[in-house]
Amino acid sequence: MDFTYTEEQKMIKEAARGFLEKACPNVEWYLEMERDEKGFTPELWKGMAELGWMGIMFPEKYGGIGGSFLDLVVLLEEMGYAALPGPFFSTVILGGIAILEAGTDKQKDDLLPRIAEGKCLLTMALIEPATTCYDPSYIETSAKSAGDNYIINGTKLFVPNANVSDVIIVAARTSGAAGDKSGITLFLVDSKTPGIKTTLLKTTAGDKLCEVVFNAVKVPQENILGHLNGAGTIIEKVLQYAAVGKCAEMLGGAHKVMEITVAYAKERVQFGKPIGAYQAVQHLCANQKMAIEGSIYITYKAAWLLVNGSSETRIISSAKAWVSDAGKKVAAIGHQIFGGTGYIVEHPMPIYSRRAKAAEYAFGNANYHRELIASNLGL
Repeated sequence: MDFTYTEEQKMIKEAARGFLEKACPNVEWYLEMERDEKGFTPELWKGMAELGWMGIMFPEKYGGIGGSFLDLVVLLEEMGYAALPGPFFSTVILGGIAILEAGTDKQKDDLLPRIAEGKCLLTMALIEPATTCYDPSYIETSAKSAGDNYIINGTKLFVPNANVSDVIIVAARTSGAAGDKSGITLFLVDSKTPGIKTTLLKTTAGDKLCEVVFNAVKVPQENILGHLNGAGTIIEKVLQYAAVGKCAEMLGGAHKVMEITVAYAKERVQFGKPIGAYQAVQHLCANQKMAIEGSIYITYKAAWLLVNGSSETRIISSAKAWVSDAGKKVAAIGHQIFGGTGYIVEHPMPIYSRRAKAAEYAFGNANYHRELIASNLGL
């Protein structure tokens, strides 16, 4: 595999850095977005759509630019660097990739162009209160057949951006009982359907995670995404993309933390010289760099394997576990070097450390993925 950016990827990276520096200008703006119920501005979303970001992985016939997941990873790294808020991840990865992988021609024709234009926001409702894990075997939310429709009942937790989504992809049990690996079906549910109640949850990073309650929600049979009782494979695939995408975001955030930490170490003077002249601080910054270099390798290797159709799930879990730990480590070192200054709300460090913590738990934390690796090893 080649770690060199293509010319197109260089252009994506440069354009993203320039746009996001202006669109996400300062800490005060981030704090305002955390307080805002939507968590993003229409102007920001429109600008991203005009750059073609929502359709970066979609074929041109659906209004996309025909890029690969590696191109999306490059973009997500820049979004992590800028600490970009909003529903991009849930719309493009949880929603768009699921439809791209499993949608009918009609579903793709209807939804993908609207996603690419920035006119349709999506999310996926998977986690439930009983387990709060990503294993679909334990889904209890039910979808009962009723003529040409299905009636969905149940509660989902930690659904990203459900409060602003137009379509919620709901994983529901259509056969079997909780614990069965089969019997799960995905449904494309209009968020305005009667019987849906969405409640914003208070979160570490100020991101917009929701509880979504489905009370006798009627969904047409034609809104099944993929095959009846066959959602397990789709969910697994989407979660693999999501885990690697979140690694890219964490990697970008770690880069930013290291940059501001090193800059501070060069300018902060104690005992007549910059603190960066002291070996202890030098080694801490070196540890940041080492953690980031390892994260670059394993994130892009995992992305490359996904693009090339590999079934090496160990590498994907290794990436999520490694980068989750690395992101925490880089942020902790940043706080250590900044000292008390780095804990002021108006300082960038709390934003990046809170986002690192939230990203660590998204799509399985390090220990969850270690368990998957151990299972893959036959342990």
